Amino acid sequence: MTSIAHVGHGYWGRNLARNFHELGHLAVVVDPDPKAAEAAAASYGVRAATFEEVLSDAGVDGVSIASPAGLHYRQAKAALEAGKHVYVEKPLALDVAEAAELCALAEARGLTLMVGHLLQYHPVYLKLRAMVEAGELGRLLHVYSNRLSLGKFRTEENVLWSFAPHDISMILGLVGEEPVTVSAQGNVAFTPGVADLVSVQMRFPGGAAAHVLASWMHPFKEQRLVVIGDKGMAVFEDSQPDWDDKLIIYRHIVDVAGPVPAPAKADGERVAVEKQEPLKQECRHFIQSIKAGTAPRTDGREGLAVLRVLDRAEKSLATNLIESAPLGENA
Repeated sequence: MTSIAHVGHGYWGRNLARNFHELGHLAVVVDPDPKAAEAAAASYGVRAATFEEVLSDAGVDGVSIASPAGLHYRQAKAALEAGKHVYVEKPLALDVAEAAELCALAEARGLTLMVGHLLQYHPVYLKLRAMVEAGELGRLLHVYSNRLSLGKFRTEENVLWSFAPHDISMILGLVGEEPVTVSAQGNVAFTPGVADLVSVQMRFPGGAAAHVLASWMHPFKEQRLVVIGDKGMAVFEDSQPDWDDKLIIYRHIVDVAGPVPAPAKADGERVAVEKQEPLKQECRHFIQSIKAGTAPRTDGREGLAVLRVLDRAEKSLATNLIESAPLGENA
C-alpha cells in the first residue's frame, strides 16, 4: 500500500484527508494544532504526528500538503529532500523561482510532484478537453471563465490567487500553450491592497484569446467556463445543480461567405458524462502516478506554468488596482 501523510486538516485539508482515507492510503495526519491532529487521526483510525516525524518516517511514501500557501514551498522542499512524493495544494509556491526549484528537485530525485488543480480532474472538464483535442469545436478562438460568489472574504490573499489558479490551469490545458501577453485589472472595496474583483486577459501564440473574471463580491455563485471555436461552442457550468446540465455544446457556426459574418445558430445539446467526485479522482491520480512512476496531469511543470501566469497578472494588477469605496465603509 502507498502510505500517505496528510499535512493541514483545515477547511480544505479535511476533504483531502477524507479522500485518501476512503481510498485506503491515509496513514498519518499532521496539523499545527496537536489536538486537532489527534481528533482527526482518531476519526480515521490512523496516527497523528509532527511534520518532522513524517519526514524521518521510512514508512511514509508520500505527503499531501494543504497548509497556508506561504508554507507550500518550504514544506514541499523538505518532503522532497526527505525522499517523499509530494501532492501540494495550489499554488505550488508564491515565487516562480521557488516553484522551478521544486520541479528540478523532484525530477533530480525521481519523485512525483503534483499540484492540486482540482478542476483538471473534474470528469466534465476532462470530457470538454477531449472534445477540444478531437477538434469538435474547431480552431479555438476565445476561452473565458467566470468564478464568482459572495464570500468567503480573504484578508491575506487577493481573489486572483484564491480563485483564478483553477481557471488559468483549465485554460492552459485547453489551449495547450502559455500566453504571450497577460494583463489584469482589479477593484478593492474592503481590505487595503486586497483585490475583491479581478479580470485577467491572455493572448496565445496560436491566436486564441482568454480571460478570467474572479470575484467574491457577487450576488450569486457562478462557475462557468465557455469555449468558443470556429466550428462550435461549449459551456462547462459547474454551478449547475443537475449534473446533466454541466456541459452543453452549441454547434453554432459563423458563415463568412457573405459581406457580413452571419451566425447559424443551433440548439444546445447536453453532453453525457459519468458522475464522479473530482477530488477523489485527483487523489487517486496521485496514488496511481506514484505507483506507475509517471508524471501527473498537473505535475510540477504544469503548476509552474500556472504560477508564471499568476505572477505576470499580479504585476499587471499592481498598476491597475482601484480602491472603489472608502475602506471599511460597508464592512
